[in-house]
Amino acid sequence: MKLKGVMPALVTPFDAAGKIDFKAFEKLLTKLRADGVSGWVPCGSTGEYNAMTADERASVLKFVAEFANKDELLIAGTNAGSTWEVIEHTIRARALGYGTVLLSAPYYATPAPNELISHYRAVLDAVDVEIVVYNYPPKVGVEVGLEVLDAFVDEPRIIGIKESSGNLLRAIDIRSRFGDRYQVTNGSDDQTLDFYLWGATSWICGPANCMAKACVDLVKTIESGDWIGARDKMQVIYGAMSSLESGKFVQKVKYGCELAGTPVGNGRGPLLPLNEEEKVAFAKAMAPVLG
Repeated sequence: MKLKGVMPALVTPFDAAGKIDFKAFEKLLTKLRADGVSGWVPCGSTGEYNAMTADERASVLKFVAEFANKDELLIAGTNAGSTWEVIEHTIRARALGYGTVLLSAPYYATPAPNELISHYRAVLDAVDVEIVVYNYPPKVGVEVGLEVLDAFVDEPRIIGIKESSGNLLRAIDIRSRFGDRYQVTNGSDDQTLDFYLWGATSWICGPANCMAKACVDLVKTIESGDWIGARDKMQVIYGAMSSLESGKFVQKVKYGCELAGTPVGNGRGPLLPLNEEEKVAFAKAMAPVLG
């Protein structure tokens, strides 16, 4: 798979009873398609995969796969807390039509580098998929280090890495060490311009749920070579991105969807909705984006 454009790390809409709201989901996906996204990444961290049952996760993957057009990229989040469980989710995703999965380190386990290498190898051995490894140390407690990437240099099914570390040096190190061997997809949303400068070629983007058009416009401007214009566009969205990175990411993205006209409900517990003060602050940060 060639990773390209803006791929929303999709929220999972829930109704007032806490059930998955597929009508709201369809409205959201329809709007994001109109805004120019290049594909779909369901059941990632923005999608609250950790708060869903295996059957719910499969139902989301099935819904998104059936909605997707043939020219849209499909990447399934299949992460879990153990290798066997990741394999089970990945088998289901493959059966539903996903040839590529996004995998961070298993949460809570904090595996050592050799354990993480063994983990990814076990998934590759069990399922015929491509993997985008996912470096998100703030969430899972460990980094997908360069030694892990070293171990898979000759494995063509490890196609890239999503960098959500917030550490620009990671992009520089990856480019310096591996050239273009690994496709780098940006996940450090408030540093998008910088990550593209150092080799990112796509953006798996949680904020795209509520500001897809602005994100797509930014990437197109970068790809055109207009870095000054891209800087100006980044400045418009920076306040909202900075607010998202400061905490309550999922709650803010979901409230942002409401502000953008595609309400998706609240997050699942233990996440609580934003309070009124937080809503006012985030609405102010979103105002330049929404115009």
